[in-house]
Amino acid sequence: MAVAIRLARGGAKKRPYYRIVVADSRRSRDGKFIERVGSYNPLLGKDDPERVKLDTDRIKHWLSVGAQPTDRVLRFLDAEGLMKREPRNNPQKAEPGQQAKDRAEAKAAKEAEAAEAAKAAEEAPAEEAKEEVTEEAATDAPAEEASAEETKEDAAETAPAEEAKEEAKADDADADAEKAE
Repeated sequence: MAVAIRLARGGAKKRPYYRIVVADSRRSRDGKFIERVGSYNPLLGKDDPERVKLDTDRIKHWLSVGAQPTDRVLRFLDAEGLMKREPRNNPQKAEPGQQAKDRAEAKAAKEAEAAEAAKAAEEAPAEEAKEEVTEEAATDAPAEEASAEETKEDAAETAPAEEAKEEAKADDADADAEKAE
């Protein structure tokens, strides 16, 4: 017979109260048990001495006979100094799944392309503006005509950048639609 030291739930809905019991591991959680060895009230504060009550003599007896505590009970026993609980570490638990990794890579690639397009759009007007200034000085054109030409060219140059942003938004919408399917 495999014996376990575990929690048996009591109390009302949304107001749990647990008995720490020694029971046959094949029995149901709240079913028949061999002996009650303590209690746990999670509604009390963590520093409250009434939160966890243990009958240490009986627990030591059952541990010597071979009873296996559950993880939560083992935490209580470790706090009391009856047993040593090794901390668990699963570094892969926090790692995102494969689909999340794929989505992140695709998003990063789209952002890189959009940034590259924006950078190229910014560099092109700067180069053309330098050329215009040299041409303007050479032709001695009136300032009004030059400023009108610059505004027309600036408007024409910003349009491709706006189109690139709209295309990026459309690509994002298409990717979201594919994910939904």
